[in-house]
Amino acid sequence: MSKPHDEPSAQIQLIPATPEQEPILANLLELYLHDFSEFLDIALEADGRFHYANLPLYWSQQDRYPFLVEVNGKWAGLVLVKRGSEITGDVPAWDMAEFFVTRRCRRRGVGTQIAHQVWKRFPGPWKVRVMQSNVPAYNFWSRTIGSFTRQPIQPVHIEKNGTFWNLFSFESK
Repeated sequence: MSKPHDEPSAQIQLIPATPEQEPILANLLELYLHDFSEFLDIALEADGRFHYANLPLYWSQQDRYPFLVEVNGKWAGLVLVKRGSEITGDVPAWDMAEFFVTRRCRRRGVGTQIAHQVWKRFPGPWKVRVMQSNVPAYNFWSRTIGSFTRQPIQPVHIEKNGTFWNLFSFESK
């Protein structure tokens, strides 16, 4: 099996998603929610799907931006960016609402490259939240944000509605 890190010329792209691509995003969100169900009590609905209720908002509300991730011409993930932090309510800040890379492309630099592209595309203050129980995500974001800012960023620990979060705050210039 060919792996992105085995190919020095891997084509990693962040593609703004169109309304016609909403079904692709919805399918990728099912995989993401399946992975996330390990850390959060979310259950399948009667039709056997998780359903991401806020997806349609990415085409009907300002300051929401959906993206697909492609590696060598194949779908490899998604990114949902919005204005306003889910945790702090900080409206001017950009929020990494959802970020998902398929298992095939994890630990190969894809996520780091995509996150850096997103932050360059949306300059300004950023908030990236990670559930404290999600240690792999914490390690990823700590490393990825540090490599972007060129300095270690210590998160603030926050509790909201009974869930404990690590909240990274930084500036993209």
